[in-house]
Amino acid sequence: MTPFLAAVTPPSALPEPAWWFAFVADRLLVTLEETKATVPCVFELAELGLKPERHHYLGTLNGRPCFAADLTEETVPPAGMSFQGLRRLWQKLDDDLFLVAGRAVQIVNWDRHHQYCGRCGSATQDKPGERAKQCPHCGQTNFPRISPAIIVAVTKGDKILLGRNHRSPQGFFSVIAGFVEPGETLEECVQREVLEETGILVENIRYFGSQPWPFPHSLMIGFTATYQGGEIAPDNDEIAEAHWFTAENLPLIPGKISISRQLIDWFVAQQSA
Repeated sequence: MTPFLAAVTPPSALPEPAWWFAFVADRLLVTLEETKATVPCVFELAELGLKPERHHYLGTLNGRPCFAADLTEETVPPAGMSFQGLRRLWQKLDDDLFLVAGRAVQIVNWDRHHQYCGRCGSATQDKPGERAKQCPHCGQTNFPRISPAIIVAVTKGDKILLGRNHRSPQGFFSVIAGFVEPGETLEECVQREVLEETGILVENIRYFGSQPWPFPHSLMIGFTATYQGGEIAPDNDEIAEAHWFTAENLPLIPGKISISRQLIDWFVAQQSA
């Protein structure tokens, strides 16, 4: 059972200090040490001399209340603290805190960009009891944006297909992923993305699992698939290079919190079995 329970309406009084996920743009306020980071745990950000523009109740993590907060660009971090991008905090924040931080940054960004109605331009209001912004003039309602994306482990016998994105460091590889297009099934997206990015045809597509991913507001939907045909031909747009790897000869791969690593670990376990 997940230790985080989502909610919209905060308790009338906080029973204990809360985790505060406070952002300037997309950078989170943390105490950062060499290999470890943590977020403030206080009743209110005012205790740290901070005044957020807006804040949002997220729910509870292991029973402790959690809030997201939007700070102005001019905000100076308290002594001993700094604002850091979530990617830098990956594997430095506790895994549970990182996942809640990913939820928090998406809610802060959504709220920040929906202060006015996209249809008529009127100021929006929070809809009571829901994570939604509603226009009092025309009734338009907006919910937080979620972009579905597939991520797939393609296997060929005792090998797995891994690609290196142009933005990734040399030697760092992962499984193939891509966003779902309008009118497309998830399985069609798997076939299209693998073919477009690597030139490989796949079959036997099976659901694996899912993971919210806050870069910027994705839901990663994992699959496994098997090789059907084709030769590797990286698209040189998203993918710089792609290769087949055995479980004994894996390159540098993502950390364990990610579903991409879970898919690779699944492949390794299959080979061990």
